[in-house]
Amino acid sequence: MALDLTHGSAMEYETIIYGNMTPEMAAEYLRGERISIRSFSDTLRKMYPCDDIQKKLKQFFRNILVDGKRSSMDRKIQNWMSGQNQPTNREDYFRIAFALELTEAQLNFLLGMCTDYTIQYRDGREAVLAWFLRNGYGYQEAVDFLCELAEAEDIKSSVTAGGSAFDADGYTEVSRITHEIREEFRMVRTKEELRECYLRNLNRFGRLHLRSYYYFRQYLKQLIQPVSAAGESEMDYSIETVMDTYLTLQMPMGKKRSHYSLVQKLIKQNWPNTTSVRNIRNQLEDVPRKLLLLLYVVTENSDNKGDYSEFDEDYISLEERVEDHWWTLNAMLADSGMAAMDLRNAFDWLILYAVSGESHQRALPGCGRKGKGTGDGRNIKIGLCIKMRHLLSSVHSPICIMSCFVCRLNHNQNFMQF
Repeated sequence: MALDLTHGSAMEYETIIYGNMTPEMAAEYLRGERISIRSFSDTLRKMYPCDDIQKKLKQFFRNILVDGKRSSMDRKIQNWMSGQNQPTNREDYFRIAFALELTEAQLNFLLGMCTDYTIQYRDGREAVLAWFLRNGYGYQEAVDFLCELAEAEDIKSSVTAGGSAFDADGYTEVSRITHEIREEFRMVRTKEELRECYLRNLNRFGRLHLRSYYYFRQYLKQLIQPVSAAGESEMDYSIETVMDTYLTLQMPMGKKRSHYSLVQKLIKQNWPNTTSVRNIRNQLEDVPRKLLLLLYVVTENSDNKGDYSEFDEDYISLEERVEDHWWTLNAMLADSGMAAMDLRNAFDWLILYAVSGESHQRALPGCGRKGKGTGDGRNIKIGLCIKMRHLLSSVHSPICIMSCFVCRLNHNQNFMQF
């Protein structure tokens, strides 16, 4: 296994590939919290391994906040560091980085782990904050500098729900500029150059991540506009039908989570729904990392073009197939500005387990890539989902919820023998 993993993640990788776990065994493994979940507080303490971390954070936030908020901020920091919760505001991660004098790379890791996305260099404010952090300035200096600049407004993408603004590689002029802006800001050496760089890019700033939207758009199109094994287009699905058929995965509704374990809470957290998918499609919201990974598994990362892939061949080993998924997933995530796969993240563990079955890509005829098997790809997939619903119809209690997630995610014939 030529993968650059920490010891804990490497052990989980080995467990997934060589553990020979049935869905029930995998569910029990997750329910038992045998994975050492990577938490915000533990990660931050490793980045700043000093006893005065909480004191330093409190002092920093007291200096930048108004009097009325200081007591509540102290309690919030205590909760962060005790592991009860983590910051929900992206700006707070920048503040923490300034307070503890973290590096830009460390800030990127925290943002990716806790908020889905790393620094968004097409967001003028984040680009400026990152520059001040990178060059050893203070947070208040960065805020004062930003106050002197014109407010950057989100640019409107030329991509519409039914448009074709993306080229064959999934780029538009707008989606390319993220990389251009990042390099421009990294070349800046003085505040005056920074001011000129900011104003020069003012009309190119935006907060939505267009590269992740490209992947979302491509995957969703396969579910809304499927192509049969014969290459024929079929009647379109609605967003509601796509959710019910492929993405809901029998996820329990409701906000009550007190009876769930930590792992169950983490997996259920921010699960996509019809409204959020519709908003994302209309570019009113950013694409969540969880949804992008779900779409990867549900579509089997197929492009419906019928291109030959050696990894569809029977002689490819399970280890080779899973490693190919690992690199493909991480390439997509990096391209989207998201955190890499982390097997100390319960959902990432579940995703890798879902693609680790030897029969994943050839679960049933017509269910995989176009050209694999015969028959109607959509009807086969619907049939598979119905069979799985029957299989899981007796799974109701919260304690069994993980079996439901694992079975429905993994398109593997062995699961049907359960």
